[in-house]
Amino acid sequence: MKIFKLNLLPGLLATSVLGTTLLPASPASADLLKDAAVGAASSVVTGAVLKNGTTAGNAVAGAAAGAAVSATHNRSNGRVKSVVQDAAVGAVTNVVTGEVLRNGRTVDNAIGGAAAGVVVNVSKP
Repeated sequence: MKIFKLNLLPGLLATSVLGTTLLPASPASADLLKDAAVGAASSVVTGAVLKNGTTAGNAVAGAAAGAAVSATHNRSNGRVKSVVQDAAVGAVTNVVTGEVLRNGRTVDNAIGGAAAGVVVNVSKP
């Protein structure tokens, strides 16, 4: 229960505030913002489970991973990229962001980014 209070609860509160504040944006940027929020939430949860980095650092890295995955999708044909590609994009983005922020371990950052990429992919219609 202590892990929930210290790690998960602040991240969930931050992502819920982010989601309710930013998601009603314009349709063009709504996908990007939604994917960033989904990536942030996923990375916060993964970081808490792996005991890796800080909640804020994981949220920032996850948001970057979600936005990078969203940016690789081709909206003109409506096709969603493969789960493997999105996991790879999320992993690389999260590792780079983690190194810049000095947040956590490289392997755990890669796992968190891959998880964020998969969750963003699965959340696409």
